[in-house]
Amino acid sequence: MKVYVVDDDESVRRAIVRLLKSAGIAAQSFASAEEFLEADVPTGDACMVADVRLTGMSGLDLKEEMDKRGNAIPVIFITGHDAEGVRQQAKTLGAAAYFRKPVDAQALLDAISFIGHGMPT
Repeated sequence: MKVYVVDDDESVRRAIVRLLKSAGIAAQSFASAEEFLEADVPTGDACMVADVRLTGMSGLDLKEEMDKRGNAIPVIFITGHDAEGVRQQAKTLGAAAYFRKPVDAQALLDAISFIGHGMPT
């Protein structure tokens, strides 16, 4: 499985990619939703860790856009600005998981493992 990390905070991107690689998980990072969309990366056997609040298009908007394109990649949302409305919107969009920053490393790895072993539909 490959994990795409989309966060506009470089230190967060680096930390998550380091964590994933140390766990033997292939990872690639992007500084924005737009950068991810322009890359046109393969999303089969992949998931995404996306910040809810990004410069430009939000992580939630990115998930909606991917769904519109017929590419329903599982998304784990992370946020430093938790709010009930945001949690509800993420749930409505079919979030695979939702974590507040700082993200617990083991919980994130567990969520990715769960996705990799087939989430129930």
